[in-house]
Amino acid sequence: MTRRIVAVSAGMSEPSSTRLLADRLARESATALGGLGSGGAEIRAVELRGHAHAIADAILTGFSSGALRGVVDDVAAADGLILVTPTFTASYSGLFKAFIDILDPDALQGKPVILGATGGTERHSLMIDHAMRPLMAYLRAMPVPTGVYAASTDWGAAGLDERIGRAAAELAAMVTGGPVQQPVRDGFADPVPFEELLNG
Repeated sequence: MTRRIVAVSAGMSEPSSTRLLADRLARESATALGGLGSGGAEIRAVELRGHAHAIADAILTGFSSGALRGVVDDVAAADGLILVTPTFTASYSGLFKAFIDILDPDALQGKPVILGATGGTERHSLMIDHAMRPLMAYLRAMPVPTGVYAASTDWGAAGLDERIGRAAAELAAMVTGGPVQQPVRDGFADPVPFEELLNG
């Protein structure tokens, strides 16, 4: 059974470190789900920057149209989501929040989600817990335990790779209902039941 994963990035620049983080999370999630294609994962990458005007129109009119309608429908139908935003003023970006605002209030209910964020400094690394998780709780989404924050100094560091791998493994477990397959370290890895992960 192919699992549908939608990776949404709210980066404003091009090229975008936010898109880069979303792509790496999507790639690792696909691997954790058995690879791309039949029996594994189908990934759709969405850059909100290209839909900014349509998002503003949807807020004003109450209706999504055109390509944005397809994005909204794909998010609602996805088996799992990857949501990545740049950090603005110690919180998520306005573009990210505007997109969340145009979704149906029940679109994310029960949906497994990886939360990711980028920023210039590690001082904002708790933004995921302080801003994004409360938003997901309000929408009754199911974020994986590991949030992935990438500061400028994190790129190329082993710690970021480990967090990406752990979050992807957790998403795969939530999507499939199976055990969390921890990323391999020192040549071995032990599966951890998802319930045990949640219970610490």
